Amino acid sequence: MGKSVKETVEEMVTPILEEMKLELVEIEYVKEGRDWFLRVFIDSETGVDIEDCGAVSEKLSEKMDEVDPITHNYFLEVSSPGAERPLKKDKDFERSIGKHVYIKTYEPIEGAKEFEGELVAFDGTTVTLSIRIKTRTKTVELPYEKVAFARLAIVF
Repeated sequence: MGKSVKETVEEMVTPILEEMKLELVEIEYVKEGRDWFLRVFIDSETGVDIEDCGAVSEKLSEKMDEVDPITHNYFLEVSSPGAERPLKKDKDFERSIGKHVYIKTYEPIEGAKEFEGELVAFDGTTVTLSIRIKTRTKTVELPYEKVAFARLAIVF
């Protein structure tokens, strides 16, 4: 069994992003209706704009045409992960300390599987959140390996 489309695309896009001082957040290869979409989410310390997305799209398109890892028609979309960016790697958590996050766990912790609050600490094994419950604030420590999904959250 060869490499997956996502692995192949990651190998192709990584040098492009490194050269442009951008980082890869996530690659999605999904079918929606009859159409296939290859979505590449990029970011940087200072954020990305439409020009960055366009440049990456153009360079990646050229490489995709050469290597041709996808034999059928698909749409390539390069964009930033937006305001509710997923937190996937250690550095995503480290960079998000002080920000509002939403976390879902694989199993209940203190009777809940969903947590939303300020990320106050992350040491590689424990994610510490400060959660407001009505008028009081509670600190919750979640084992990192129990985190199923995490993303930045918008506070209204």
